[in-house]
Amino acid sequence: MPGVPAEPAQGIWTYGDYLTLPDDGSRYEVIDGVLYVSAAPTPKHQRKLLRLVRHLSDYVDANRLGEMFIAPVDVMMPGAAPVQPDALFIASDNPAVVEDNIRGVPDLIVEVASPSTARFDRREKLDLYARAGVSEYWLAESGDAAIELLVLDSSSRSYRSLGVFATASRLPSLVLPGLPFTVTELLGE
Repeated sequence: MPGVPAEPAQGIWTYGDYLTLPDDGSRYEVIDGVLYVSAAPTPKHQRKLLRLVRHLSDYVDANRLGEMFIAPVDVMMPGAAPVQPDALFIASDNPAVVEDNIRGVPDLIVEVASPSTARFDRREKLDLYARAGVSEYWLAESGDAAIELLVLDSSSRSYRSLGVFATASRLPSLVLPGLPFTVTELLGE
C-alpha cells in the first residue's frame, strides 16, 4: 500500500517500531529484535493471574517490600524492547525506573503459561529473563494449581528449578521469603 511503511525484518525490531503497532487486542513483545505476537489471555488465565497478584500485592504492600505490576506494562531490560510479563515484582532497593514503562530488571517475574504460550514462556522468555538477571521466575500452569519456582544462578546466568509446587505447598521464594500462601490459595482450584 503506498505511503504505509514496511514492517522491519525480524531481528531488527526496535521499541519505536513496536510503538507503531495497532492496539488490536494482541499482545506484542520484542525479544532480541524479534517481534512475537500472542492472542489476548483467556478468562481462565486472567482469573488465576488476578488471584495470584491480589495475594502477592497485599503481602508486598503490608511488608513494604516494593511494588507489584501486572500486564500489560512495557518492561525494557537488556534484550527486550519491550516484554510484557504477566506479573512482576520490583523490590524497594531495585534501581529500576518506573515511569511510562519500566526500565530495568525486575526481581521476580511470574508467567501463567497457557497451551498457546507455554513453549514461548519456557524458551524465549526464560532465556531472556536469565540473561537479563531476573533473580526469580515463576511458571504457573493455567490448567493446574502448580507453580515451578526457578532461581537464577548468577555465575552461569541460567535458572535452576527449586521444584514444582502444588496444592498445599508453600513457595520457598528467595525474593519474597516467608510467603504465607499455599499454591491453591495463590491460583485457586
